[in-house]
Amino acid sequence: MRQAPSWLKPTVDFGPLAVFLLAYETKGLLVATAALMAATLVALVLSLLVARRLPLVALITATLVGVFGGLTLWLNDDTFIKLKPTILYGLFAAVVAGGLATGRPVLKAVIGASLPLDDTGWRRLSQRFVAFFLVMAATNEVVRRAVSTDLWVLWKVPGSLVLTFGFMLAQFRLIQRHRQPEESSEG
Repeated sequence: MRQAPSWLKPTVDFGPLAVFLLAYETKGLLVATAALMAATLVALVLSLLVARRLPLVALITATLVGVFGGLTLWLNDDTFIKLKPTILYGLFAAVVAGGLATGRPVLKAVIGASLPLDDTGWRRLSQRFVAFFLVMAATNEVVRRAVSTDLWVLWKVPGSLVLTFGFMLAQFRLIQRHRQPEESSEG
C-alpha cells in the first residue's frame, strides 16, 4: 500500500470543516451545508488520488454528510445537518461497543499499527471511546436543541474539535501504561 503524505489526513479530516465554518460566517448555514458536502467529496477524491484508498471513517462521515446535508438542503431545514454529529457519534459508539462485546477491538483494527498496546490497553481505551462518543452525542443533542444556530456552529467547529483533542490528550497516561515495545526490524 502506498504511504500517504503527512499533510493528507489533516486535509481530509479538517479541510471540509474549515470550508464549512468559512461559508457559514459569510453566507449562512444552507450555503455552508452545500460547501461542506462539496468539500467532503473533494477530500475523498483527494485521498483516493494521492493515497489510492478511501479511509473508512472519512467514507462514513461523507455518507452521513451527503444524506443529512442533502435533507437539509432539500427540505430547507437545518435540523438534519445539526443532527448529523449525534448520529455519527452514536454510530461510532455502537461500533466500538460492538467490538468490545465480541472481543474484537475496532480501535486496534483501525489504529493498531501505529499504536501498539496490550489487550487490556485496547479494552480500556475502547471503553473510554464508547463513553466519549456517547457524551459527545448527548452534548450535541442538548446544544442543537437549546441554543441558536450560531452557538451550535461554535460547538461543532471548533468546540467539539477542542474537546476531542482534550480527550485524546487525556488518554496519554493509559497509552503509556499499556504500550508494548515496538518490534525491531533489525535482525
